[in-house]
Amino acid sequence: MLAELERWWTECEKNPQTPSSGKMSNEAWDGLNNYHDSFSHPIMLEIEQKFADADFAAIEQRLSEWNARRGEEHTEADHYFNAPDRDFARTDEAFRLRRVGSANFLTYKGPKQPGAVKVRTELEVPLRDGEEAAEQFMQLLAHLGYRVVAVVRKQRRTYHLERGGFALTVCLDEVEQLGRFAEVEIVAPDEQVDAARSVLADTAAALGLTNLERRSYLNLLLSL
Repeated sequence: MLAELERWWTECEKNPQTPSSGKMSNEAWDGLNNYHDSFSHPIMLEIEQKFADADFAAIEQRLSEWNARRGEEHTEADHYFNAPDRDFARTDEAFRLRRVGSANFLTYKGPKQPGAVKVRTELEVPLRDGEEAAEQFMQLLAHLGYRVVAVVRKQRRTYHLERGGFALTVCLDEVEQLGRFAEVEIVAPDEQVDAARSVLADTAAALGLTNLERRSYLNLLLSL
């Protein structure tokens, strides 16, 4: 099937107005191009640790000393789904629609590798902006048999810095019903995982983060 899709994509790329392709918008062609290009890029892994009872003031003081770049503060609503053919809680996967203001993102996370530092495959695809687009996509998933398990809502502010040759993101999260957490994250290919684990752990220790929480926000919320 993928080979057939690749042949179709190549034909349409050469002649976008062929009967087999029809007239497509620039947005649609951008999506196809991104899909085609994804075959040539390695799968990136999310390398992360999360810590409960985070002291935001102390963390921000240290980040300021490191000249970390502060990103935007925003509200996120993560709609988590379960699949009709398997239970993501049992397979240790996650599938969600994230809403950040008007922006919508679809994210899949694979099973976590063992260890104190969380390592897993993460694939994120931007969707069309707006509430209508989000509602339509959730309706589509419902027709396919997916069901909403829970919605995790949080206020997040982010900081960006570089340490040990890696770009790191530190997230300070105020999660509804759960409290304050700090996440430290690196995104890297498989061959750099061991080095990234070490840099991440050293960074978390330097930030004074000790109360490690390996469970996801979804699992914590469902355990209430």
